[in-house]
Amino acid sequence: MRKFIALFMLAGILFVPAFAYAQDAPAAAAATEATPAAEETAASPTVVDDEIVAEEQSFHQLIKEKFIEGDPLYMTPVLLCLIIGLAIALERIVTLNMATTNTKKLLLKVEDALASGGIEAAKEITRDTKGPVASIFTQGLMRYAEGIDMVEKSIVSYGSVEMGRLEKGLIWVSLFIALAPMLGFFGTVVGMIFAFDTIEAAGDISPSIVAGGIKIALLTTVAGLIAAMILQLFYNYLVSKIDSLVNDMEDASISFVDILVKHKLTGK
Repeated sequence: MRKFIALFMLAGILFVPAFAYAQDAPAAAAATEATPAAEETAASPTVVDDEIVAEEQSFHQLIKEKFIEGDPLYMTPVLLCLIIGLAIALERIVTLNMATTNTKKLLLKVEDALASGGIEAAKEITRDTKGPVASIFTQGLMRYAEGIDMVEKSIVSYGSVEMGRLEKGLIWVSLFIALAPMLGFFGTVVGMIFAFDTIEAAGDISPSIVAGGIKIALLTTVAGLIAAMILQLFYNYLVSKIDSLVNDMEDASISFVDILVKHKLTGK
């Protein structure tokens, strides 16, 4: 559910301004054509004001302009890859941060519970704690009566399950990292074909025709590369976060087994 909420929020942020700009562009052009006399009678300060406005064009407006110039038919799939990839990455970031546990504090609580209330008290501590480490501890405590060997096997088996849950969704982020540049190159190739068709129809290699067609075609490639670079940063962060959680799980599991062995030897 959180994934789809993030998806729709990003879609609203990125799509709505672009289409609003596309709808306002014809009206602005008509207003410009309807007042030629006013532009001619304006003095030099008007020209200066126009130059200032052009210089103050915001980055958001520039992005919308390039999106429309690159043809929404080919830019939209690239944008969708970025939106869906970001939605999955943000959902994973929130989930992984919520799964982070203070393992040292949890181990101290479990050890104190074992000393004071036994296995059942330790189970209550681990069940009330969120995160994969606490879940692994719970599985180990449930097998305590079967011996330490069964506890270790249960921890290893359930640890693999928790690793699979942590890595959930990464394959889709990886897919969009590879797919976004491909879609960009596809739009570029199609745009180049149209550019050469225009040159053939004109019967002359005009610099304006060649440069304009190639520029528009290359915009999709730029968009695809930017989307892939952004998603790659999030992907690397997710991988590093998962590696950190897995290391904590392994270290905590070793310490947890040592605590159980100590508890068994004391006979409490």
